[in-house]
Amino acid sequence: MSKPWEHLPIYKKADEIRTLVDSVVEIAIESIMNYSTEEEGKMIDDSINYLVDNSILIPAKIAEVSHDDALYDQQMESATLIRKAAKELLADAKTLQDFGFKETEYLDVLRAEVEAFRVLFLEWIDTFDPWNYVTDNWGLFNPPNIDFDDDDLDDDDLPFDFDDSDDDLF
Repeated sequence: MSKPWEHLPIYKKADEIRTLVDSVVEIAIESIMNYSTEEEGKMIDDSINYLVDNSILIPAKIAEVSHDDALYDQQMESATLIRKAAKELLADAKTLQDFGFKETEYLDVLRAEVEAFRVLFLEWIDTFDPWNYVTDNWGLFNPPNIDFDDDDLDDDDLPFDFDDSDDDLF
């Protein structure tokens, strides 16, 4: 049974990127790269690991918030992590190239796919409903003109009164 997000163009592109990264990683592991210190070797290993981690994170975060009742702050937080992961894919691809990864055509394809993903990403975030929200008291992902200290509920909507103290209970 397929999940609703699996039909989204952005999810399909993210899954294509994940598959492409798997190929790049497989080749990179077998490649001879140029490094002269243990730290440089660790940088290469880290870049390979980050490629995998970020390629998995992107479709997971899309799936996580691709349902009708996803709140705006959740969607924006996921979008931020997706953007960061996509940018890190490019940075780690550059690191591999800088250390002598010879199959640069794969990296060129990865760059082109991330650019195509970026366009789909922009279209996707335009579908977020900023008025389906709870106030983000950290102040990062509130809709326009909503401050971090705005209340989500009127006092009349609360099932109890916070201001009433019952000293008999203590």
